[in-house]
Amino acid sequence: MYIGAQHFAKLRNIEPDDSPDPHDAATFLKLASALTPTPKGWSTTNSNDYCNWNGVKCDNSNNVISINLATQSLSGILPSELSTLSQLQSLSLQENKLSGALPSLANLASLREIYIGTNNFTSIPQDCFKGLTSLQTLSMNDNINLESWVISTDLTESSSLTTFEASNAKIFGTIPDMFASFPSLQNLRLSYNNLTGGLPPSFANSEIQNLWLNNQEMGLSGNIEVLSSMVQLSQVWLQKNQFTGPVPDLSMSKNLFDLQLRDNQFTGILPVSLHSLPGLLNISLSNNKLQGPVPQFGKDVIVDNSGLNNFCVDTAGVACDPQVTTLLEIAGGFGYPVTLSDSWKGNDACSGWPFVLCDSSKKTVTTVSLGKQHFGGIISPAFANLTALTTLKLNDNNLSGPIPDSLAKLSQLSLLDVSNNNLTGKIPSFATSVKLTTTPGNPFLGSGGGPGSGGAPSPGSDSNTTAPGDGPNGKGIGGKKVSPGLIAGIVVGLVIVGVIGLFLLFKINIKKKRGKSGRVKDQENGDGISALVTNDSSCCTKGYGVLSEIQSQSSGNHSGRNIFEGGNNVISIEVLRQVTDNFSENNILGKGGFGVVYKGELHDGTKIAVKRMEAGAMGTKGMNEFQAEIAVLTKVRHRHLVALLGYCINGNERLLVYEYMPQGTLAQHLFEWQELGYPPLTWKQRVTIALDVARGVEYLHSLAQQSFIHRDLKPSNILLGDDMRAKVADFGLVKNAPDGNYSMETRLAGTFGYLAPEYAGK
Repeated sequence: MYIGAQHFAKLRNIEPDDSPDPHDAATFLKLASALTPTPKGWSTTNSNDYCNWNGVKCDNSNNVISINLATQSLSGILPSELSTLSQLQSLSLQENKLSGALPSLANLASLREIYIGTNNFTSIPQDCFKGLTSLQTLSMNDNINLESWVISTDLTESSSLTTFEASNAKIFGTIPDMFASFPSLQNLRLSYNNLTGGLPPSFANSEIQNLWLNNQEMGLSGNIEVLSSMVQLSQVWLQKNQFTGPVPDLSMSKNLFDLQLRDNQFTGILPVSLHSLPGLLNISLSNNKLQGPVPQFGKDVIVDNSGLNNFCVDTAGVACDPQVTTLLEIAGGFGYPVTLSDSWKGNDACSGWPFVLCDSSKKTVTTVSLGKQHFGGIISPAFANLTALTTLKLNDNNLSGPIPDSLAKLSQLSLLDVSNNNLTGKIPSFATSVKLTTTPGNPFLGSGGGPGSGGAPSPGSDSNTTAPGDGPNGKGIGGKKVSPGLIAGIVVGLVIVGVIGLFLLFKINIKKKRGKSGRVKDQENGDGISALVTNDSSCCTKGYGVLSEIQSQSSGNHSGRNIFEGGNNVISIEVLRQVTDNFSENNILGKGGFGVVYKGELHDGTKIAVKRMEAGAMGTKGMNEFQAEIAVLTKVRHRHLVALLGYCINGNERLLVYEYMPQGTLAQHLFEWQELGYPPLTWKQRVTIALDVARGVEYLHSLAQQSFIHRDLKPSNILLGDDMRAKVADFGLVKNAPDGNYSMETRLAGTFGYLAPEYAGK
């Protein structure tokens, strides 16, 4: 008992260790010396009592857990030693004048709050936000001096994140598709940056309440359909971007009170459910391409709808003309394309609407001609409401789904052309007086909805055109039906091609491991597919299996060999013939000095543009062009340069396979827009296209690993996508840019009038 009492007495005299942590003390000495003016109560000579400094909090072990120096007009560069404060939970440095590089905060696992907004930081380390497993708030708005940076996926380690604010912070690139990693995220504010691309799919079903993505420099694009599943939304700011398509149904977002959609390119009719959102207080719609009747909101809702739109009337709540309503419903089947929104204006479809003809005496629509518009979507059953319709042309689009049965009820219909689409299902029973054209294209139309099922053709269907699967002899299924045997044959053939492709990749891999260069020995089947391999390390640039050492002449060793290389696919020339209807004139997209470009669609739905060049007709210059395009496009990848998906060698033929650009060339929109039924380019579109081209050329000239000069930049070599964003094409005249180490060749090339400025002084 006596010994126990002695020990108890000693324990009572033990006090907690209040000595400072030497590492934290050294860090605070450097921090105090770096800041101007020195914060009140801080010392630049002695930091032993840093836990008592203004704005600093420590735990019982003298570990720093909080630093709050907000709004003190402090300047200076933060020391890198901040990352050694391992127990730090809160860092508040907002509204100062701090500059230089933000020190890395990586692996501060206890850090919950970061407030560094409204400063003059110049850069962010790549690993700055790695390992922040407790982070809940990251606020860094208004850092306008930052170098451009992208949102790091390291943030996915911060699964407890509730607020991410980085407006006006020089972010560029796309919004990463990582939001499934943030189940608690409520506030996402990324306004006034240079974000591009679309909204990420992982927004779906998120808990985000406040979404600020407005005023991006180049503009976010694509549709905003994902918002329909974000039921917790209360405030959405998307103004001043490049969003397209219809406004989705937001009826599930019961808490939505503020919706800013102005200054975009939204099309279509506003959903009625938007008018009746119970909590809506503020909505802006100005300067879009919205159609249909002017929406009528409740008396307590502040509505900004003073700017441009394409509503059919000017008065809220007044319905459109029935024929206008029907045509807009038809446009809805195509996803409300911008082409129709720009041209179908007013409340009278018979007053000069493009693609529409009327009976002038009865003011009824008799013709709708929407062929070759590159529309996607479906054929709307609403066509049946145009009871006087005699001619309907929907050929050469990307339409899917069935032909509506209701079209067969149009008693005046005499011509229906749906060829060169991707329609499926049974063909309705049209009257024999209807001239129905369904082919080429539509390989599964008439088969009951898909491969392997039967179906009968319409009595009035046109059987004079061959289906895409026909061979060069012109004999085939003639538009009546796709037999199960033919479908089975195609499927088996594709499986065989896939197996051969895997085998060839296996052989190529073995060859690379041996470090030898040569040719895969005659591993061919009936498709005649083979591959050439090389030990040149550049042959697989950025994951594209494109060979860099291809002989420009066709020798006896190579005759009859058919190669298509793109990623991990190896496809025979027969497949390219099939998807282009044996290079049918109906699929010609354009013609150039060295070849013809055809439209095609692979079996997986990928749309392609195939540039076919005859070696015998091109001569040496043409082969040089082929090799130049391969060499350049396998090195260069940029969002404003047309991507090369692969190429094909078939005897003397050389074929380049590019991504498909559905809106054609800039030249067509500048010089042939009336003949092709395009709306005139707006000034905003022209400026955007010019910037897109400039960025693509800038990348070629100075940002790529090796600089290139295009030498033939002209409107016909600038291609446009559905969002009217531009990409530079035709690199056949590219050459290496002079760098002072060698001279530029004196022979010039290109189109007269479009000489590259690099030649001006030559």
